[in-house]
Amino acid sequence: MTNNLEWNDIDDLAVNTARVLAADAVEKVGNGHPGTAISLAPVSYLLHQKVFRHDPSDCNWVGRDRFVLSIGHSSLTQYVQLYLGGYGLELDDLKALRTWGSLTPGHPEYGHTDGVEITTGPLGQGLASAVGMAYAARYERGLFDPEAAPGTSVFDHHIYVLAGDGDLQEGVTAEASSLAGHQKLGNLIAIYDSNKISIEDDTDISFTEDVAKRYESYGWQVLEVDWNESGAYVEDVPALFSAIEAGKAETGRPTLIILKTIIGWPSPGKQNTGGIHGSKLGGEELAGLKTALGFDPEASFEVAPEVIEHTRKALSRGADRRSEWNAAFDEWAAANPEKKALFDRLQSDELPEGIEAVLPTFEGGTSVSTRSASGKTIAALAEKMPELWGGSADLADSNNTTIPGAASFIPAEWSTRAYQGNDYGRVLHFGIREHAMGSILNGIQLHGKTRSYGGTFLIFSDYMRPAVRLAALMNVPSIFVWTHDSIALGEDGPTHQPIEQLATLRAIPQLSVVRPADANEVAIAWHETLSRHEGPTGLALTRQNVPVFERGTAEANGQTLASAEGVRKGAYVLAETTTDSLDLILIATGSEVQLALEARETLSAEGIGVRVVSAPCLEWFAEQSEEYRASVLPKEVRARVSVEAALSLGWREYVGDAGRSVSIEHFGASADYQTLFTKFGITTEAVVAAARESLAEVSA
Repeated sequence: MTNNLEWNDIDDLAVNTARVLAADAVEKVGNGHPGTAISLAPVSYLLHQKVFRHDPSDCNWVGRDRFVLSIGHSSLTQYVQLYLGGYGLELDDLKALRTWGSLTPGHPEYGHTDGVEITTGPLGQGLASAVGMAYAARYERGLFDPEAAPGTSVFDHHIYVLAGDGDLQEGVTAEASSLAGHQKLGNLIAIYDSNKISIEDDTDISFTEDVAKRYESYGWQVLEVDWNESGAYVEDVPALFSAIEAGKAETGRPTLIILKTIIGWPSPGKQNTGGIHGSKLGGEELAGLKTALGFDPEASFEVAPEVIEHTRKALSRGADRRSEWNAAFDEWAAANPEKKALFDRLQSDELPEGIEAVLPTFEGGTSVSTRSASGKTIAALAEKMPELWGGSADLADSNNTTIPGAASFIPAEWSTRAYQGNDYGRVLHFGIREHAMGSILNGIQLHGKTRSYGGTFLIFSDYMRPAVRLAALMNVPSIFVWTHDSIALGEDGPTHQPIEQLATLRAIPQLSVVRPADANEVAIAWHETLSRHEGPTGLALTRQNVPVFERGTAEANGQTLASAEGVRKGAYVLAETTTDSLDLILIATGSEVQLALEARETLSAEGIGVRVVSAPCLEWFAEQSEEYRASVLPKEVRARVSVEAALSLGWREYVGDAGRSVSIEHFGASADYQTLFTKFGITTEAVVAAARESLAEVSA
């Protein structure tokens, strides 16, 4: 790539074409966000045609730069360039903006439109996840090419972001940007479109801080390009290009380029107003825009042949760059066969051969918290999986998320007495920034094939929910470790005790919530989670010790509990009836499975045929065949009880009209967990009583 900008009349025409296409697309569908797409047309064009290292014919090329449109509502800022550059969108796709089945939905969606790296809708998520992409780029370089001089590795590239006023106002970007500066992520360049207009018009109504000083305090390089500087509005593209080049040259800090624009320019009547932010221009204003740009006001979706011929040269440029990169990659591969083997394994979504053998096994009859078992499992897996890295939101000791003996992922100068770090360390420290942690984990997964995880208390999944939801929406395999999973965390009281979190997290489509019953279920749950490459997983783990069950090596029978391998199916028969009949099914998760087993003993002594089903992951259970699900929960057995120290919301589907739920339908209190379980009825006696009620209902 040249460091000199070549720009001529055909580039101006292409930019103006992009403006008109954006306006036409919104006008046709009758709704959308044309203003920013009009005024940012030269910015997006500059990036896609002059700056990015990319190949439109292969949007998954490993060596590409990444582009994040954090202002996702301005989707046409990206869609028009994907059309012009030859990513697969055509004019009819722009005409179908925001309509059923189109490749141009209201916000860019990952996996739906080629060239879209991330789903950006809720403001701030794009910029925050781009920080995660920058994390991943550095970590992957450390895995594959750590000794290469800066800027010389095939794994060196940049992450570019287009952000707006709304992004900078959202709290998640403050969290993530603080971390980006702390991490000295020189591979991250964000362009902030400071047009000072949002839906409520002038942002002075709510946003007057000095963004430059804020980002300087975070440790960013802050550059300013003001297109209003001369008194007349001049789109000084060379000045912006120079700022981008300065950002690329700065390897020790992320860069924020504050670009001062006029939204909707040169729309004659609506520029610089909230009226052009989120609604169509209208016939008269649209005609005025086209006239100002030298286009036929009566024509729609007008693209000169010479424009598309010029912009589609991005295909040949991309092919050339990828060919050059491939040659360098082949040279690297020949010199680094072991690292190439790791690269190939990760690209194939494969775990190390025989990884199951390193999973820890826990002795039956002992007592271990599932958070502790998770920590031991992470440690064992990490020895064989260099791609596994993670940490927590300042709760390492509580979450048990630190890889023993591993360096921290921080610049060495930030090492502390407790943690020694380097650029390629494996232990992540998010600080008390749960929201950014979720977004960063998503960015890591979107960038490449490493597997990262982040931990906090289950109650603070509320702070992460926007990022968790987006992980599920994108169907990416982010891993969230949530400990202190019930009122059994005890004395911290109701502010910290999750009641509704399990139910509300299970309500998120494509998110798997896994609540293991004992330490051996934890080990299998981790392996199963890492074996999956679609959809996020949340592991809900206990603070308190729970029994490690004495198990057999196969399915359950009347005398022997089943192997923990059943976790992979989401729910399984842990303990089978000891009688000739099956009268009752107890379904439990997590620490309450022990209560179900104890209740089974009591009821079995009375001649009642009881099955205990451990149901660590209802989402995995739902994936199984109808035959398997019926074998675990046969329809003819209507007497059922669910046991979970949380809301009963959602359990009616499994226990039916005759069933009962042992649950908590109110907030907790501050006391030791034994007292809380007793006072709130999470006891063996409560399970037995509920079972008798259900049996009576069935026989009535």
